[in-house]
Amino acid sequence: MAYGGYGGWPKYVSVAQRRAKAAKAMQKLSKKGLKIEPVETEGRKIARTFWGEAWCDHLEKFSDYENRLPRGRTYVRNGSVCHLAISKGRIEAIVSGSELYNINIDITPLPAKKWKKVRDQCAGQIGSMLELLQGRFSDNVMKIVTDPKSGLFPQPREIKLACDCPDWAEMCKHIAAVLYGVGARLDHRPELLFLLRNVDQEALITAELDVTSAASGKGKRRLAATDLSGLFGVDMEEPVKPRRKKVAVKKKAIASKKAPAEKKTSKKTIKKKSAVKKKRPFTPTAAAVRRLRKQFEMNSAQFAKLVGVSPPTVSNWENGSGKLQLRQRTLEALTRVAGLTPQQANRRLKHKS
Repeated sequence: MAYGGYGGWPKYVSVAQRRAKAAKAMQKLSKKGLKIEPVETEGRKIARTFWGEAWCDHLEKFSDYENRLPRGRTYVRNGSVCHLAISKGRIEAIVSGSELYNINIDITPLPAKKWKKVRDQCAGQIGSMLELLQGRFSDNVMKIVTDPKSGLFPQPREIKLACDCPDWAEMCKHIAAVLYGVGARLDHRPELLFLLRNVDQEALITAELDVTSAASGKGKRRLAATDLSGLFGVDMEEPVKPRRKKVAVKKKAIASKKAPAEKKTSKKTIKKKSAVKKKRPFTPTAAAVRRLRKQFEMNSAQFAKLVGVSPPTVSNWENGSGKLQLRQRTLEALTRVAGLTPQQANRRLKHKS
């Protein structure tokens, strides 16, 4: 490092010069195989979505950081965070200052007890992965996941900071820039927070109720060991019991031996049964869900409780278009509900209340 300023401090280098120098250095690293992931922001606001803003707000609440974090805002806004990679329990970054500085931040995994508590508190309130990653859920869930002490974000004691710049402070402006850069990165990839804390975000999504099992008390269903993502949109049809088929054949045989008037009646009966068998399974579309809910004369909250999902999920279904892409368990629960009469549906809802 060339020292040419007062008191041994580095000689001033303009932002434009730093950027040009940093760009050349990043190109060299890219050629060596490093996947360069710069942090880019628009305007003065660093984070704009729920997860990004929540991360920044969380860090700014701690007295250890509140006086030092602001030093990094200018750096992240002017594009000085040339590279920021998030992996399990670790943040690695390169920041352009007087020179390029390497930053390593280690984050302690979320304790198992705390993660279980968060899952238990959120149970039944997050209906889909889309709701989770877009932060579109109730104020109660937001309060749980962003709680300074018991939420998903790390405490200062769980964060270990390291930068190879000459600044003596534990949190230099380069580290501060990286921490803000994480907030900007979560705007676009919120799932990285769960990777950073070494937890599975899918565990936060409710395993929707198996209506039949819940009513009969037979316990949990067993799912086939298949990839659920490959089963989206599959229509489920209840198998026809062999006994019904035998009874129908027997009735047909008896009817053929009786008088013409009786034959006519038997044919109508068989025709009705045939029509029941050929009834198409429920296809989950926005219009179908809306029609079913109105048929039951229920509001979104009541219908959500009946199916075993959150009210926002029902609203998302009804505001969608075309066939809904549902998780297998949700699809099965919704299909079973569609097979109920309004009277049965309301009895089931009262039973669940």
